[in-house]
Amino acid sequence: MEQLFTDRLILREFSPTVADDVFLNYSEKDQMKFLGLQLKSELQKEQQNYKDGLSTFNRKFLYFHLIIKESKKLIGWCGYHTWYINHQRAELGYILTDSSEKGKGYMSEAIIPVIKFGFDKMKLNRIEAFTGLENTPSIKLLNKFNFTFEGQLREHYFTKNKLEDSKLYSLLKSEYNSQIK
Repeated sequence: MEQLFTDRLILREFSPTVADDVFLNYSEKDQMKFLGLQLKSELQKEQQNYKDGLSTFNRKFLYFHLIIKESKKLIGWCGYHTWYINHQRAELGYILTDSSEKGKGYMSEAIIPVIKFGFDKMKLNRIEAFTGLENTPSIKLLNKFNFTFEGQLREHYFTKNKLEDSKLYSLLKSEYNSQIK
């Protein structure tokens, strides 16, 4: 299992291979602990997602659980889904599931090795990110790491019982490489 490290975080891989191990070999108690879940209903949802299939042909995922080094507390995840291997692109996703940890810079810290991992290990050429029109923290995060705003997708996501528009951002490997020199 791949692990990445920052000053304050351990980023622990959660991929289809890891999911197979967790859902086929761990007890329910250990599954809840590994996934950072508090409620049996949350575990049932994750188990159903696993049964429904976490990856499809040429569209895979690779997430990293964000764990605070000091407390070993799982606070969210950051990584890739809708990974089109043949097209060398994937969608970046991230969330802090523990609201008490928001605003402390954890996602800014985590996204650095995750972007590097995407370009170096996954051999991505393009990282895409979608965000809601009013999601200011996410927009600031993408701007901070020099993602380019490409446009607005109309009625792109169905959430909260309605269709909502999304903003599309991207970062190309050539842009990333020119930033780190």
